[in-house]
Amino acid sequence: MSTTSAVRKAVIPVAGLGTRFLPMTKAMPKEMLPVVDKPAIQYVVEEAVSVGIDDILMITGRNKRALEDHFDRVPSLEATLEEKGDAKKLAAIQESNNLGDIHYVRQGDPKGLGHAVLCAERHVGNEPFAVLLGDDLIDERDPLLGEMIRVQKETGGSVVALMEVPQETISSYGCADVTAVAGEDYVQINGLVEKPDPADAPSNLAIIGRYVLHPAVFEVLRETAPGRGGEIQLTDALQTLARREGEGGGVYGVVFRGRRYDTGDKLSYLKAVVTLACGRDDFGSDLRTWLKDFVADGAEAPVTER
Repeated sequence: MSTTSAVRKAVIPVAGLGTRFLPMTKAMPKEMLPVVDKPAIQYVVEEAVSVGIDDILMITGRNKRALEDHFDRVPSLEATLEEKGDAKKLAAIQESNNLGDIHYVRQGDPKGLGHAVLCAERHVGNEPFAVLLGDDLIDERDPLLGEMIRVQKETGGSVVALMEVPQETISSYGCADVTAVAGEDYVQINGLVEKPDPADAPSNLAIIGRYVLHPAVFEVLRETAPGRGGEIQLTDALQTLARREGEGGGVYGVVFRGRRYDTGDKLSYLKAVVTLACGRDDFGSDLRTWLKDFVADGAEAPVTER
């Protein structure tokens, strides 16, 4: 059993431009897009906090000030709600203020996920850490991050989250070549292939946006040359670590079979909002009834789709 330190810190890269959601994201970060009544980024932070991580670093870029404002106090708003006796709304906004100790570092130039992770080196130091991507929302009823932390502690390497997808869609993901580990419910990663042709893919296991990384990844990222688009790819660094033996070597995968909501494109985002809204205690039942009627009526979109 490895004596690896407990995971105390999480890194959340949020420097992306969100061009797929223009014009909405012209002046608002894509991470602030509402998912029912909370911005998408809050779900991600809450996931980290739920496993005991309360030191969170966001890797930001230009036009991301709204993220800092969201997790900061607004005393005037709190005072107004308190005067009105609106305890429910007051508690809701105070919840986002008190999720953890949140820090911010500018990425500067958008040089890829690997570069974003490298920007966290000084803050993280020499200890394992989690990386959570905001496009993937993991249902709070289906634990994933805690299991990944357990596997990292047991193996002493790095851990990625995997999910089975239809073979014909694997070309949209990074794909893992894996070997079963005897007596364990995780797998060992032999290699990672970025967006392979379905006929050439080594499996139907796609990489999703959760990682628990050994700090050896920083050394590798510093030596990783930019790839396609001039970006430093995290998968390239993980390839190197997968082949390494000794301290920080080895990459493992936890196959997630729970509920994951993809907010990375418009249709998937809308599905995520509807799915989570339907599960709400306060109005989920009414929404499900309305949706059944809407579908039964065969209603068509009132405007031309874009």
